Amino acid sequence: MKLTFLFLISAVAYAAPCTTAAPNCTEWVALAGGPSRSLIYRTYSLDAKNEQITRALIVVHGQGRDADNYFRTSLAAAFLAGALEDTVVVAPRFASSDGRGCRDTLAPDEVSWSCSGDSWRSGGVAANNPKLTSYDFADAILRKLARKEIFPNLKVIVVAGHSAGGQFVTRYEMANQVHDTLGVPVTYVVANPSSYAYLDPARPAPAEAPAAASEFRDFSDARNCTTYDRWPYGLQNRTGYAAQLSDDQLKKQLAARPVTYLLGEIDILPLGGFDTSCPAMAQGPTRLARGQAFVGYVNQRYGAHHHAAVVPLCGHNARCMFTAEPALPILFPKP
Repeated sequence: MKLTFLFLISAVAYAAPCTTAAPNCTEWVALAGGPSRSLIYRTYSLDAKNEQITRALIVVHGQGRDADNYFRTSLAAAFLAGALEDTVVVAPRFASSDGRGCRDTLAPDEVSWSCSGDSWRSGGVAANNPKLTSYDFADAILRKLARKEIFPNLKVIVVAGHSAGGQFVTRYEMANQVHDTLGVPVTYVVANPSSYAYLDPARPAPAEAPAAASEFRDFSDARNCTTYDRWPYGLQNRTGYAAQLSDDQLKKQLAARPVTYLLGEIDILPLGGFDTSCPAMAQGPTRLARGQAFVGYVNQRYGAHHHAAVVPLCGHNARCMFTAEPALPILFPKP
């Protein structure tokens, strides 16, 4: 009887990771006390004590809302990094069913996140619950991960996203109100988004201008592109989660928090939902150019210490970006 008891304790403490994008690797996260809820894929339960976990990786999907595919990509990255045993990998699903462009099948009480306009990627209000925003979902995941009674040895959390998920992460990094309350360091990885939220009216100088790569000026076409500085491209007219904070607080938080921008060396074509609107084009001609400009902007003008890592031979492809050798130590830092 004693040996059986010890075996069961060991099995719980050192359970194998869940490594398939199937229902047995999912669980629900209750929001605002329930019954509203959203789905996550995860390698280990977020509610079972696990002393072997030292890292957590949250990966936000792109505009296709294919959390299952992003979970598979994250598993591949964790395998290559030798991190499957000590890292809890989480892939949240921002499901949406608006009867038009987004037609995800929703479970009972599952939140439907708006997929257009003030959408899930910028902290927008849920389509079927005006009291919830998409950033509240991320807050809830972080709070669950930070519970010492569940993950007593957790040392670092990485929040990463690609494409539309990269848009989510860059704005969530600057806006979230849990970063300094968790007791666990959080870092952010922003991969290949189409746009960023600028903190003032300055934008990258045109490519033909002298010293364009490092110069920022008041946007010259503001009269014709009147929305260039509106949320989510700038700080004006914010709605949803980000509207709860002042401009100064957003600027301070953006500069203070640790961010790495993963940029594909060949993500230079207008593919994969590339944003060609005038507010986005004001930030640069390609995703690569926009990312390089934005990291220079926040470092030069706001004293941030953000980093950019260009991933060789990768275009707009999450699997290429997240499983590339340069990305692995960024996604899975040593505890």
